[in-house]
Amino acid sequence: MSSDIFVIGLDEENRRVLDRIPRAAAYRFHGLLTPEELYQGEIDVEGLLKTAQQELDAFDGDIAAIVSYGDFPAATLVPVLCARYGLPSVPLEAVLKCEHKYWSRLEQRKAIDELPNFGIVDLDAPHPAPPEGVGYPMWLKPVKSFSSELAFNAGNDAQFAEAVAKIRAGVGRVGEPFGAVLEQVELPPEIARVGGAACLAEEALRGVQAAIEGYVYQGEVTVHGALDSVNYPDSSSFLRHQYPSQLGEEPVQRMRDVAERVLKQIGFDNGTFGIEFFCDPESGQVCLLGINPRHSPSHAELFEFVDGVANHEIMVRLGLGQDPARRPRKGTYQIAGKWYLRRFEDGVVTRVPTPEEIATVQHRVDGTRIDIVPEAGQRLSDLPQQDSYSFELAHLFVAGHTEHEMVQKYQACVDALPFEFAPPFDSARPFNSTRPFDSAPPFNSTRA
Repeated sequence: MSSDIFVIGLDEENRRVLDRIPRAAAYRFHGLLTPEELYQGEIDVEGLLKTAQQELDAFDGDIAAIVSYGDFPAATLVPVLCARYGLPSVPLEAVLKCEHKYWSRLEQRKAIDELPNFGIVDLDAPHPAPPEGVGYPMWLKPVKSFSSELAFNAGNDAQFAEAVAKIRAGVGRVGEPFGAVLEQVELPPEIARVGGAACLAEEALRGVQAAIEGYVYQGEVTVHGALDSVNYPDSSSFLRHQYPSQLGEEPVQRMRDVAERVLKQIGFDNGTFGIEFFCDPESGQVCLLGINPRHSPSHAELFEFVDGVANHEIMVRLGLGQDPARRPRKGTYQIAGKWYLRRFEDGVVTRVPTPEEIATVQHRVDGTRIDIVPEAGQRLSDLPQQDSYSFELAHLFVAGHTEHEMVQKYQACVDALPFEFAPPFDSARPFNSTRPFDSAPPFNSTRA
């Protein structure tokens, strides 16, 4: 008998991944709310909950699980709906303690010392100033946002003022509906006071970026993978995430230890997580950057390439109330990366690679899959969920037997992918940045 599993925000790409996990024949996956309903236009959490509940109530069968790999609002809808239908899930309060960056830092401070100085910027002040004890360089970001959207690095007062003005103008789009969800739990006074549309400042961390991914089942924290995050040169924009991490066992063990202390403090249980860190390769010291209280679809194919099984399996097993158990390592490759091909200036896309061109590259270079982000005719600055310093052109999943081989394969793919651009029609419209773009990406991947 098949188990009926509802996936909030299910898209075709992730459906294909789910259909490849072990025991997939025993599951029936149903989409619940489309990605467009969740992430396009205004975010109406109550409306989304009502629509989802109507779909679930109309289902003629037993609902075995409700899961999602999506960011807010999907990540917060899961525990609310699971509570209503008596299904296993991470508690809503624990999700919010992770998603609200300031609340998360306050909870982290109770359990660990491995975090930067931080504080709230008063956006209502006539002349906002850095919080006491937070020095330059610092990062300014909404307490809740998507994909580093409205996150700015400030090295002086002028850059601070410019970043605050941009955050003040845009923080409500996500912050206000997020604040409505916060009202569903009992908030400590300091969080009730700042709400969901606030600005966090924290001192910039140094070192190399890495992350761990894992899950908590019945109170036991399990880390099943460590990954490296590699930036473009002289940039905060990601070039790639690669699995497994090349850092060595000592910093990975430190990340595990920090994760266990923090997740127990937060009360996180029966869910998947990803935690980002900065690591000092020489000392092995780590500093926590942020916690994602959800499953990561971005890493699914990396695990599939290296371990032989996508991490989607863990999300499904936990949603069914089952122990995910130990994962095998029997993939075809030894290392895999998700690469972000970016352009560091605005423009109108006049040509993207055709499906036939993409298929030719994927056939010629084994262990690759390519997803194009923009469509021909789109202006890059109109793309949703971009960081504050660049625009994504493509996501390339590339696997190899060594890191060098993976890099060479990526370069071969990029060289064969034709993009063309025209200047923006409204060239006076400024790019959303606090620094000039005087350096090109390391690969000559785009043609003007």
